Amino acid sequence: MIEYIEKVGKIVIAIAEELGRILLLLFNVIKQIFLPPFEVRNIFKQMMEIGVKSLPVVIVTAFFTGMVFALQTYTGFQRFGAQAYVGTVVALSLTRELGPVLTGLIVAGRAGAAIAAELGTMRVTEQIDALETLATNPVKYLVVPRFISGLLMLPALTIFADMIGIFGGYLVTVGVFKASSVVYWKRTWDYLEVSDIYNGLIKACFFGAAIALISCYKGFYTSGGAEGVGKATTGAVVLSSMTILISDYFLSNWLFK
Repeated sequence: MIEYIEKVGKIVIAIAEELGRILLLLFNVIKQIFLPPFEVRNIFKQMMEIGVKSLPVVIVTAFFTGMVFALQTYTGFQRFGAQAYVGTVVALSLTRELGPVLTGLIVAGRAGAAIAAELGTMRVTEQIDALETLATNPVKYLVVPRFISGLLMLPALTIFADMIGIFGGYLVTVGVFKASSVVYWKRTWDYLEVSDIYNGLIKACFFGAAIALISCYKGFYTSGGAEGVGKATTGAVVLSSMTILISDYFLSNWLFK
């Protein structure tokens, strides 16, 4: 019995220590954001890596998600004669939930893994230690640009995902089921409110910051050589994805209640 209690205690302590290190890194990042020098060129470079290069995957995912969602919604609503509201359901689902969540998961898998692998490689090859030797703050130079880029680019990607997903739903509803194009768009705009859109973008901001912070943390504190880099990359994707899915409930409860 005592052995089980010790194991549980060790797990709790490990989780608390990791959470504490992440929070300390977050406070350090927030402090460094407002201190010169400002790495503007590095920020734009990371915006390209995190945002622009993730755009093709986001577009494909959102397009087919909107199509599948419209397909399932139309066949379900057809049972009780509510086909006219397919556009409403697709638009609300994408702007409130599917857009920010799916975009966050995609960026966590693509850009988050790349961030963790890059910083992890720099750590095990002592490049981060070299930056400190050269009197360069590694958090300021490496973490802050990625944090700002994640914070800015996730909402931008979510906007594209929302538009493409709604258009994909339109193609299925009108092209496959021969529903009225006018009714689809009218029902979409009649019930879609501005708050649905910007609350979804607030979620995306949080997801972007979380992905960047967790990925940088996992890479920044990598140890154990090449094997450690692999573990850090996997841990960054898993922890980022879990954070997105868990926090989505609490954000939804707060924003849409």
